[in-house]
Order: sequence, then C-alpha cells, then structure tokens
Amino acid sequence: MDSPASFDPKTFIAGLPLLPGVYRMFDKDGHVLYVGKAKELKKRVASYFQKTSVSPRIQLMVSHIAKVEVTITSTEAEALLLENNLIKTLKPRYNILFRDDKSYPYIVLTGHRFPRLAYYRGAMSKQNQYFGPYPNSYAAKETVNLLQKVFRIRTCEDSVFNNRTRACLLHQIHRCTAPCVGLISDEDYAADIRNAALLLHGKQNEVEGQLQQAMEAAAEAQRYEQAAALRDQLQALYTVQEKQFMESGRATDVDIVAAAELKGTPAVNLAMVRSGRHLGDKNFFPQNASGLSLPDVLAAFLAQHYLNRSVPPLILTDTEIETAALEELLMQQSGHKVQIRAGQSGERKRWLDMARSNALLALRQQAEQHAGQAQRRDALREILSLERLERIECFDISHTMGEATVASCVVYDNLAMRNAEYRRYNITGITAGDDYAAMRQALTRRYQKLQESEGKWPDLILIDGGAGQLAVACEVMQELGLSEMRLMGVAKGEARKPGLEQLLLPGQEKSLQLPPDNPALHLIQQIRDEAHRFAISGHRAKRGKARTASALEEISGVGERRRRNLLAHFGGMQGVRQASVEELAQAEGINRALAEKIYQGLR
Repeated sequence: MDSPASFDPKTFIAGLPLLPGVYRMFDKDGHVLYVGKAKELKKRVASYFQKTSVSPRIQLMVSHIAKVEVTITSTEAEALLLENNLIKTLKPRYNILFRDDKSYPYIVLTGHRFPRLAYYRGAMSKQNQYFGPYPNSYAAKETVNLLQKVFRIRTCEDSVFNNRTRACLLHQIHRCTAPCVGLISDEDYAADIRNAALLLHGKQNEVEGQLQQAMEAAAEAQRYEQAAALRDQLQALYTVQEKQFMESGRATDVDIVAAAELKGTPAVNLAMVRSGRHLGDKNFFPQNASGLSLPDVLAAFLAQHYLNRSVPPLILTDTEIETAALEELLMQQSGHKVQIRAGQSGERKRWLDMARSNALLALRQQAEQHAGQAQRRDALREILSLERLERIECFDISHTMGEATVASCVVYDNLAMRNAEYRRYNITGITAGDDYAAMRQALTRRYQKLQESEGKWPDLILIDGGAGQLAVACEVMQELGLSEMRLMGVAKGEARKPGLEQLLLPGQEKSLQLPPDNPALHLIQQIRDEAHRFAISGHRAKRGKARTASALEEISGVGERRRRNLLAHFGGMQGVRQASVEELAQAEGINRALAEKIYQGLR
C-alpha cells in the first residue's frame, strides 16, 4: 500500500517505545484521521502498516496518513481516558463516534422541611436525595407522576410553595396533601417521603407492609378516613408495580448493553435497572462504524458513554471484550468496584436477549424511516433536476407586529433534521415589520460566516415566503458571489391550507404546485414547518423576556435593585404576578404603598 511520500512509516515506528500511550493520525491537510490508544505504542502503530491482515477500511485510512503524533502515558487506563477525550473533541473521520448526550435525568427528593419530588438534571447537592439515572426524560417523569399519585408529595417550585395561602388544584384532584397550607402534619408527610424513597430503592414489599399495617391500625382505632386514604395508597402502589417492565427479585443496579446489526448498520441498546426496577432503555446509532465488528462498536460505546458519567457496579454485555483498563478507570471515577461482564445464562441472558431485540427493532424502524425519507428526497431532486440533494437549509421570520423579530435556519441533511446545526438570528437595525430586511440580514449573516469557515454548503435553500422574500434571497446570493446556489420560495396557498403551497423558483414566472400527496411536497412541508416552529419559539422567548422586564420597569418607584429583589423573592415574574399585596410587601425594599402600586400595575 502507498503512503504519502513525506511520511516514512519504518523510520517513525523504529523510534517508538514499547510503552502505553495515544496515537493520532493526520492527513496532508492536517485533519485528524484516527485516534487510538495502545498498551505498547510500537507494536500497535506498526500493525497498521502490515501488508497482510489489514481490512480495506484500514488500507484506505493508511493511504491518507501524512503524519502520526503520539503521547506516552503512565498506564493503559490513562491512555484510554486521553483517547476518549480526544475522540470527543476532534471527532476523527475513522473513529466510531457516539453522540455525546446531555446528562441523564434523575428523580430528586429535596432536603426541605417538606421535601419536593421532581424530575432533575444537573449538578447534585448533598442535602438532596437522588434516584436514577433514567435513560430518558419520559421514564423519569412517568415515575414522578406515579409516585405523586401514590404518596401525594408536592412537586411545586419553592417560589409557589412559600407563597400559597390556600390549597392548589393538585390537592383538589388528590395529587398533593397540601403541606403548604398545613393540611398534613410533619410526621405524616415525612412518612410519605420515607415510603417514596423505599419504593425508589426497590423495596416494594417493605412499603406494602408498612401501609398495610398502618391501614389496619387506623381501622381498629376507628379512624376510617385515614384508613381509606391508606387503602387508596395501597391500590395506587399496586398500579405502580403493574407498570414495571421487569423485576429482578433483587435490589440490583446494573446496565445491560447489547449491540445488533442490520445490513451493515449497527446499533447499541442500553437498558437500565436500578434497585431491581427496569427504568427503560435507549438506542444509540454510531457514526463511522460501517464495516466494523460488533465487539469494536461495543467497546467504543462503553468507553465513550461511561467515562465522566455515573456508572453502576455491574455492566452486562452480550459480547466478550477486553475491559480491564476501562474497569480500572471506572472504579477510580466512581469510587466503587465496577465489573463489565458478558452474561451467558439465566436472568442475565434474558436481559441481554431483550436488549439485543430492542436494538434490532430500532434498526428496522430506522431503516423504514430512512426509506421513506429517501423517497421524498429523490422525488424533490427529480422535480428540481438536481444531480445531488443531500443538505437543505430553510429560513423563516417570526415577529409580532414587528416586535422581537427572530429569523430561524433549520438544517435537513442525510435524510434527517439536524437539530444541533439549527441557528437563530436576532434581527436588529431594521424597520419594525420589514420581513424583506429581516430575511436579507439573516441570509447575509449565515452565508458570510460560512464563506469564512469550512462549514457544509447546502444543495438547496428554502425560503418561507413569497416572491418578495425569494427576490431578496437572490440578491443576497449575488452580492456574496454565490449566484449558483439553488433557491426555492415556499408560499402559503389559498386560505393557508397545507397541500396548497406554491413553490417559487428564480427566473420562473409561473409557480409550481404539487399534488397534496406528492412525497416531495411532504418533505418541503416537514422542513418548512420545522423552520416555522423554531422561529416562533425563539420569537416568543425573546418577546416574553422583553415584556417581563418592561412590565416592572414601567412602574414608578421600582428601580433595578427592587426589581431584582422581587424576582429573587418570588422566583420569577410569574410568582410576582400571582402575589397578593401583603405578599409583595414582604419583599426586601417594598413597603405597603409600593406593593399596592405594583399589584395594580401588573393587572
């Protein structure tokens, strides 16, 4: 195989040590091709330049290598950590890449006198109790909802709880015991908190026993109302147990990780069991994994997913892989023993079979979705006579009578909407309500910046608007020297009904109207609707922020300091609006007269 003349593999390898470390391979333009770690750098790097036993994928990568850099580490575990950090930062072309999700959600019981039950993401505080993590927000929020039905624990923010004068709607529909207004004693509320925590720890039998015993004691003492309430809690608890997907019979904390492949495309399924309760699962689809083995995919997932994230004592996999270095790192990171084991029998095998089936199901669903998207894209490509149509960018403008104008740019690429590449533009310096000027500013800012960087160029730009907006877009492209860029306007049809859109093309007087069932039109509608949603959500946030600030600013006697005190005291503008005159007067710097003025000014 041939390598660039400037790079001599034999000379480079001869100078490498038999020590652990990380290597980075670059092409002639300085782009990172691959990042890897090794127990012995010399042997590992040399393996890429062997003339036999090298896959076509590796041969192609090696043919582009112009430079290799290495970093020696003290241990293989340290090399693994550095490799993972570099992969996430550099995103090399030949490394398997998994999307780095946000932190996983937890359920929290706060450390207040009357603790709050809530869905939570973010840094953890020692004063609170946390349960999880959960694989997705739905699983965590569903658990909060079920616990609220059973134990009727408060879920409201402190700003609301501290300023209630009467029980809220949640109390009326039997979802809260209203500790805010003293309708439950400290002792009874604390008992509900203890039982909720026990249930979250997987100790259902203990909770049932306590509730059953308390119900019988209340009935014997002829406290029938209390006995009925405890009976309702028991019935609700049975409902919670029926919603469990899997019970292990033991208070086990374990992650189940399995990989599957369909027509060369891999996926990884992660299922989480905490305290013996199955909390749900999540599917991951790697990039740059075509042609690689499932053990390689699984090893890449484990390293990228668990480093710098909470990890249970046991991780079950469906494939035997080398994990000694990763186990060492995870133990240092978590402060407890971590085992990564392949489950081959009994309960563990059933869990892994389920995870593998879910991964395969996700691949089939993705394939079906991609097939439909490919049909839509190809139909649009044929209508526009384009040789290539992979990336589409769409622009929309949103404002209210010229107030808080925001432009959106959404991206459709490789058969899917790419949320991470969406952009919003706050439009300033134009006449209020001038949509043409707003569109001009958004397009100029977008493509001027693209000219200055190495971003991806779209194959088609959609403009949500009529002939005027399209004409402005054409002018901007000419001014930027991008007149070859393909543009299309999407004008709303008669009565703004979906399916009646008029498609406008530069230089063509007659608009194009596709049948309502045309797959190309469905793709256009999908992208246009997403641009509209993204624009209007940004506009509403900007308008709401402006109006929140101005509402207090317009009240004489409320300066910057008092405004900050009010917002801090009530936890935001909503709390200020809901407060009574007496409650407003309790805020720092607010007397009775000013409180009445604020109360009237916000009505």
